[in-house]
Amino acid sequence: MTVNTPEELEKMRIAGRLAAEVLEFIAPYVQPGVSTAEIDRICHEYMVDTQKTVPAPLNYQGFPKSICTSVNDVVCHGIPSDKKILKDGDIINIDITVIKDGYHGDTSEMFHVGTPQPHAERLINITLECLYKGIAEVKPGARLGDIGHVIQRHAEANYYSVVREYCGHGIGTVFHEEPQVLHYGQRGTGLELKEGMIFTIEPMINAGKRHVKLNPKDGWTVTTKDGRLSAQFEHMIVVTKDGVEVLTARSNEPFFRKTA
Repeated sequence: MTVNTPEELEKMRIAGRLAAEVLEFIAPYVQPGVSTAEIDRICHEYMVDTQKTVPAPLNYQGFPKSICTSVNDVVCHGIPSDKKILKDGDIINIDITVIKDGYHGDTSEMFHVGTPQPHAERLINITLECLYKGIAEVKPGARLGDIGHVIQRHAEANYYSVVREYCGHGIGTVFHEEPQVLHYGQRGTGLELKEGMIFTIEPMINAGKRHVKLNPKDGWTVTTKDGRLSAQFEHMIVVTKDGVEVLTARSNEPFFRKTA
């Protein structure tokens, strides 16, 4: 949860940047007719052969693939499959976690497949706004509840709901660690943020009700109970002396920072 040295933080910066680069690399391949297994294969090869990183999800607690691909009503932890062929109008979350020199970089992004559907495009836009609003709350002395509060308020003001069973998390040499970062809550509650803390913010926003279900057959895939769309974005951040640094910023984002 706490970065003790500048050297450790620099390793997290590198891991975060590499994770973001996978999302930028895979974007052109997200097209109608492509299977989610093919997207997984392309990402895996890029991570292992080009980046020399380790795909953290592969074999993590039995997860069988190198990335998560969550399509339409899949909230999170979708397993790439040859049978899942993307079609025009789909939306997909691609969740990337790489390990470089023992440190994790964790991020995800939503993609339209082919021509965006207006209702899906709105959900994606509001979900991204939820993430950005949550990030904007991060600074020393703030509370985790401040992040959850602003995300919940923005989602519900736009007639969406926030998934409560899954949340952001501390991260470093361990994939998932404390604290748990809820995407709902009240201001002034929860852990006080301090300089050097690293964690993810990854709101899952549903077009319908917030309730979800876990696929009992594979033990991973989480879907909305009502079958309506879900969207998610994720960034890994560090609390700085005067605010926040987004370690997984992509080059098209307003807070993108080049690192050496």
